[in-house]
Amino acid sequence: MSVTLYGIPNCDTVKKTRTWLADNAIEYGFHDYKKAGIDAAHLERWAAAVGWEKLLNRAGTTFRKLDEGDKADIDSAKAVRLMIAHPSTIKRPVVEHPGGVLVGFKPEEWARALL
Repeated sequence: MSVTLYGIPNCDTVKKTRTWLADNAIEYGFHDYKKAGIDAAHLERWAAAVGWEKLLNRAGTTFRKLDEGDKADIDSAKAVRLMIAHPSTIKRPVVEHPGGVLVGFKPEEWARALL
């Protein structure tokens, strides 16, 4: 199974995810989108799969610090632009696997999808 984990290495949730993947003997590639960036095609594909509302991390510090104009009237296209400009506004982690996309770490959901 081809699994790619997208996130930021020092994020606690990404660390928990990596541990869970290792404990379950799931091999994966890691993409640090803070260093390597992320393109619109990935974000648009993920937003189509899970909804941009789930993908955009509105609870994080980065989003809360944005100008009010950036936070107003968000739709899918604007959410993608914000996430490209500010990768920390992408909910972590994101995992692409042959059956789809997982956003946020929920062990039960992950077990159903990956085991």
